Amino acid sequence: MWTDVVDLRDFYATSLGQSAQRLVRHGVRAMWPDVTGQRVLGLGYVVPYLRPFHEQAERVMAVMPAAQGVLHWPRSGPNQVALADEAELPFPDSSIDRVLLVHALECSEQVRPMLREVWRVLAGGGRLLVVVPNRRGIWARLDRGPFGHGQPYTVSQLSRLLRDNLFTPIAATGALFAPPSHSRMMLAAAPAWERLGSRWFQTFAGVVLIEAGKQIYAASPARAGKRKRRAYLPIGQSSQRGMVKS
Repeated sequence: MWTDVVDLRDFYATSLGQSAQRLVRHGVRAMWPDVTGQRVLGLGYVVPYLRPFHEQAERVMAVMPAAQGVLHWPRSGPNQVALADEAELPFPDSSIDRVLLVHALECSEQVRPMLREVWRVLAGGGRLLVVVPNRRGIWARLDRGPFGHGQPYTVSQLSRLLRDNLFTPIAATGALFAPPSHSRMMLAAAPAWERLGSRWFQTFAGVVLIEAGKQIYAASPARAGKRKRRAYLPIGQSSQRGMVKS
């Protein structure tokens, strides 16, 4: 079940959300330190993690699933977010170099169709980076943020799912080792927890990050009959909750 986009926005506006954003974003950037000249797509509620790519990437875009809702982003400047079904992305085949999934895989009821659609839009040497709650971590067990909702995964479970959908796992790491607490003392200690956990307690990270490559030798995912692909218009300057079709 999808977490509403307004609840996600409100979480990242809190002190706990800001701390989580910094720590997860550090893990994302460690896996993708250089995206110079590439086209980067975020799927889910991924906008807190896309801003660092603007200075390097040729283009940065975001798609928020229709069942989750959509908000204008960035707050200033032209909108870079579209609303679409996660299993019908409005992009041509092999048109994206990097796809980042956050608050997406664990919520979707169309996991395999979504991954096959990501496979379709990724270029031959493209990379997928998935961020999901860790089944063995404390964040997935407590209802104190969006990482406590949806289907959590272990590294082995997520790796198997990716392999089953024509991706080859390349690297895995974890983030969010401190408990999800609003305590100022705990938030101040979060970086120390992160250093300690990343070295000794990877199994108990709050979230799992796995990078995977597209299996370019695999057959193109079969589609259940021909169907007309729906097109979606980008949202306007104000927040919207509906799906706009052209």
